[in-house]
Amino acid sequence: MREVEQKLHRDLPSTTVWGYDGQFPGPTIEAEQGEPIYVRWTNDLPNKHLLPEDTTIHSDLIPYDTPGVRTVTHLHGGNVESESDGHAQAWFTRDFQETGLEFEKKDYYYVNDQPPATLWYHDHSLGITRLNVYAGLAGFYLLRNDHERSLDLPEGEYEIPLVLQDRSFEEDGSLFYPTAISDEKGGSDESYPDPSIVPQFYGDTSVVNGKAWPQLSVEPRSYRFRLLNGSNSRYYSLKFRRYDESSGETGGDGPSFVQIGNDGGLLSTPVEISDRLELGVGQRADVVVDFSEYAGETLLLHNNAPAQYRGRTGLEDDDIVSLPEIMLVDVNEPGDSQDATELPDELTRVPDIPVNSVDNERYLTLNGGTADDYGRLLHLLGTADERDGLKIDAPMTEEPALGDTEIWSFANRSGMSHPMHLHLVHFQMLGRQPIGDYDPDEDEIDLEALEAPEPYERGWNDVITVDPGEIVHVIVHFGRHDGLFNDQTGTYMWHCHMLEHEDHDMMRPFTVLPNSDEDADSADVDDSTIQR
Repeated sequence: MREVEQKLHRDLPSTTVWGYDGQFPGPTIEAEQGEPIYVRWTNDLPNKHLLPEDTTIHSDLIPYDTPGVRTVTHLHGGNVESESDGHAQAWFTRDFQETGLEFEKKDYYYVNDQPPATLWYHDHSLGITRLNVYAGLAGFYLLRNDHERSLDLPEGEYEIPLVLQDRSFEEDGSLFYPTAISDEKGGSDESYPDPSIVPQFYGDTSVVNGKAWPQLSVEPRSYRFRLLNGSNSRYYSLKFRRYDESSGETGGDGPSFVQIGNDGGLLSTPVEISDRLELGVGQRADVVVDFSEYAGETLLLHNNAPAQYRGRTGLEDDDIVSLPEIMLVDVNEPGDSQDATELPDELTRVPDIPVNSVDNERYLTLNGGTADDYGRLLHLLGTADERDGLKIDAPMTEEPALGDTEIWSFANRSGMSHPMHLHLVHFQMLGRQPIGDYDPDEDEIDLEALEAPEPYERGWNDVITVDPGEIVHVIVHFGRHDGLFNDQTGTYMWHCHMLEHEDHDMMRPFTVLPNSDEDADSADVDDSTIQR
């Protein structure tokens, strides 16, 4: 991880960013299923942070007087050992001079024993994840196998990973990140520290693969795009539209997305997205787009999600920074390009996690409106017993055992959507329902009454959107399932993936305990969790 000057737009001066291998975004790592690798993430960053730190966040857990910048890398979507997961308290400074309470090893081990998928890596340091990722610390990690290659999907130059982010810039090209809460959000309160964490961040400039307001040239044929929402807080609701570059006017619909995969790998069958594709923070969508009928045209990747996202309950724009224009795509005139890709009817087998195998059900609340010691908005995660929420350092409440199958029911009691992420595991969505229709103290989960998942919510997920006033039920197996994934025990995290939220207490640890049939001494479980 190094600080570099990078040109993000031809009309902007160079921008100081942080990048893995000195580039933003970091290099795409390609790995093979079944072939483990070791990675040493090294911190060669300056002693002072690029952006102002709010030292009131987790001040009882973070030694802010420690010299140097704290970083730790999380392989998002990785079914990995806990020591290599990038625990929020496993941070380290330059040359490993100082380390956090949960730091265990310099060389991370990624077993790669999971389906081929679009994973990504990013910083996960407690209290400053939002700043480190915003500075540039993120990159793709693509896991492949022979079966995927046999599908004859677009490859080589016709397969393009695209990380969608939003940024704001000063006139000198430097990154702008707010250091005070806006007046509209109550920022005039003199009790707030300066600098202060903000509730959410929404930039006014679209940045894709490290380029501001990008323009992509394609041939009139099929492309495979691996889409990643790598923004801090912003949701995307995406669709291709025809675009007149001379007038700046947006026209009719362009080519549709055919989704072939999401967070955890390939879907069982291709799914054409008839309307828009929703991407919450941290989510991925593996899509094929056929440009063969748009030769000579310019298309706009259009976003109609308001900044303060509330799902289908509120798609109208708000007075926060909207970002409708994400990227232009110029389709070249016909040449020697091959025809559109014929996708197979079946992509892979995605085995269901059987509901009749459930060992435990958890009711987990998503809360807003609580205030911290300075009167600032605090988002918290709760349980059936503590519905108003718990801070990150409260005693552990989620302790599944290896081999268990559980239903986690996320109940959103706040006024905005939250993308909920579980480390280690991938889960399957059962459905959603109004929050008032289910009380775990009185009701059984009625699968027949649930609203079915959207096409892009099927298959294996590690992030799921929970809209205001609803409950989303997911089923998750902790360990190997039907020949997929691998057995791991230890401490991991679950949290909202809006980075400002996870930094300001919408994150909790969970521990996978050894199976009671196994010798507990042979399992690697760390009970010294983040609550110190």
